[in-house]
Amino acid sequence: MTEREGVIKYRLDYTETEPCLPEPLEAIQQWRLTLFQLELIGQNPGRYGGLGYGNISIRYGDGFIISGTQTGGVEQLSPEHYALVEYCNPLTNHIIAKGPVKPSSEALTHGTVYALDDTIQAVIHVHSPEIWLNRARLQMAETPADVPYGTPEMAQAVKNIWRQGLLSLNTVFAMAGHEDGVVSFGRDMNEAGMAMLNTFQWARTFELNDAIETGEHPAGSQYF
Repeated sequence: MTEREGVIKYRLDYTETEPCLPEPLEAIQQWRLTLFQLELIGQNPGRYGGLGYGNISIRYGDGFIISGTQTGGVEQLSPEHYALVEYCNPLTNHIIAKGPVKPSSEALTHGTVYALDDTIQAVIHVHSPEIWLNRARLQMAETPADVPYGTPEMAQAVKNIWRQGLLSLNTVFAMAGHEDGVVSFGRDMNEAGMAMLNTFQWARTFELNDAIETGEHPAGSQYF
């Protein structure tokens, strides 16, 4: 059964405030647009019940700035589409946030990734059937299939693959229990974005090679 996308599962203490200043968002905006154009972030009536999918964040002070819940369908985000997460505790499933919009349903997972190491400055969560279905061929780390997104169990699963050293060479991992869910991270937004983009390109290459062998024409091959 496909899990309903975009549902906030954590306990949220949210205060509606004015948007954050645009300067911290400069590193996010171009990558967010690129991922939207590749349909790695977006909203499609034929996918996930028509709900928005994918989100992006950057570390800010003691917390992080993240795209708001159900903003996937907006092509060009503005400061009104971001929330500031001031506190994130995966063990108690608790987030404190403020801004003009509530944080993404995946904010708990973003907070978990930031807690892994102080050098992690950016996190991207996309939905890519190309990557997700080829994760074994891409030799990607993945969280267990019985672990749902946005939960303390997912947070613990991410910690486990980090502690096992499975993310030391490849900073992209799949959520086996979250259809098409893929996460990347990096020391800055460019590093997180390029890790995701390179993985996407490899996945498309696998699909293109498979299509050539079977004589089919793969959808989306215009990217190559």
